[in-house]
Amino acid sequence: MTQHESVFNDVETREVSKVAALDIGSNSFHLVVARIVAGSVQILHRVKQKVRLAEGLGSDNILSQDAMDRGLAMLKVVAESLKGFEPDSVRIVATHTLRKARNAHDFITAAREILPYPVEVISGVEEARLIYSGVAHTNHADGQQLVVDIGGGSTEFVIGKGFTPLLCRSLQMGCVSYTQRFFENGQLKQKSFDRAITAAQQELEMIDAKYRRLGWVQGIGTSGTIRSLFTLCNEENINGHDTPLTLKRLRALMKNFVSAGHIDALDFPELSDDRRGVIAGGLAILIAVFKALEIDALVYSPAALREGVLYQMEDELHHADIRGRTASSLATRYDVDTTQATLVLNTSLFLLRHVEKTWKLKGHDFKNMLGWAALLHEVGIQINSRSVQRHSAYILGNVEMPGFTQEQQLLLATLVRFHRKKIRLNELPAFNLFDSNAVKRLIALLRLGALLNIKRQEGFLPDIAVDVDKNALTLVFPDGWLDEKPILSADLLRESDYWKAIDLTLVILPTLSVSTS
Repeated sequence: MTQHESVFNDVETREVSKVAALDIGSNSFHLVVARIVAGSVQILHRVKQKVRLAEGLGSDNILSQDAMDRGLAMLKVVAESLKGFEPDSVRIVATHTLRKARNAHDFITAAREILPYPVEVISGVEEARLIYSGVAHTNHADGQQLVVDIGGGSTEFVIGKGFTPLLCRSLQMGCVSYTQRFFENGQLKQKSFDRAITAAQQELEMIDAKYRRLGWVQGIGTSGTIRSLFTLCNEENINGHDTPLTLKRLRALMKNFVSAGHIDALDFPELSDDRRGVIAGGLAILIAVFKALEIDALVYSPAALREGVLYQMEDELHHADIRGRTASSLATRYDVDTTQATLVLNTSLFLLRHVEKTWKLKGHDFKNMLGWAALLHEVGIQINSRSVQRHSAYILGNVEMPGFTQEQQLLLATLVRFHRKKIRLNELPAFNLFDSNAVKRLIALLRLGALLNIKRQEGFLPDIAVDVDKNALTLVFPDGWLDEKPILSADLLRESDYWKAIDLTLVILPTLSVSTS
């Protein structure tokens, strides 16, 4: 054996996880493949393709078939890079365009035929949080930092410190949408820039004062649009992206654009044809951002949403789930009775352990989702104890929940909405990631968890045996115990009637004889 062949014999090997993140953006699709070694994310492979999904989003929020076909064609390219990846090692996130598209389900359904991984449509706030995570792992600042990311359909703003985002917002203005709206037929006029900048400043009125008040020591821009603007503003500077971007430089660039008169006349060798078609809208937005937030200078970071997704995957593999912190924060904010929530949690998870195999509730994060729903099912009681299920569902459906995708948040709101009273099937939303039968079964488990703890007393419940088959659940109580609990017995009989709406049978043994009339 030669020296070269034996040199690594004594090198200690580490556990390595191979992961991938796909960002289905409004302008481009980005795939990043990496390996996780000793808690460090190492990028192995990147694939990027302009798709301009946002161009196909009509005023009625219907995504055109042409745009969907472009996206699906790109997914076929991505599929080649993802062959052999385990389901838990790939995460696909979709942003503004699929958040807005009323027919997003059609695209996601077609995508599942190409890629055997779920597509998660994330909220704007969650997108901002993930972008910050990607930047925070690659850029250091001694103090708070502002991160700005201009996408195809939305722009995200985050102020954070270290690895912790403090303020996250997403505004509906992007390089694709603004170019379409203000620079018709590619014409570059000063009036068009003025109108676009004013419109963006109007959007920024919702957040500018709060951001300026919180403050930052360093401003960071990220993603393709801002990267291109850095390049164009520094084309004669050998330091390239290392030179901070200023409002003065952006205004000079705008003057050059207006002098060119048309997108096709922009004479910048560094500007790709794909980026050329949407850069005017991005420039107008960034000028407005500088003015509204009173930014002195912006530095560039190559890390963005997909890197943030990778780092979160690393966190979920090795550290506490950020969703747990979100749930804890909500419980504190809405003064949840944590003792009662824990009782409902323990009972719900006890029931899940008995049914998860037969009812096919293993995987898909069902245990965590049921657990968080149990812990948060009474957040709405602070509004009014009457119709608490509706109040709680409204809060969970609309509050900012870092770490949760839009669909996970919708599932939580749905479980909580039907944890008591009648189950109205016409009010059950359609899900892309979760099977409808699974959702109904999770509702049933949470309902039982809440009902069996209706007395709000620790040690109240006896040992209960559970039997299950495909469409039925049997609870076996000790002889005579329910005879001494006539009200609970009546509640259980009524509950068995409610279950008929979701095609499930609830059986209580010993057989109840309590009248519900």
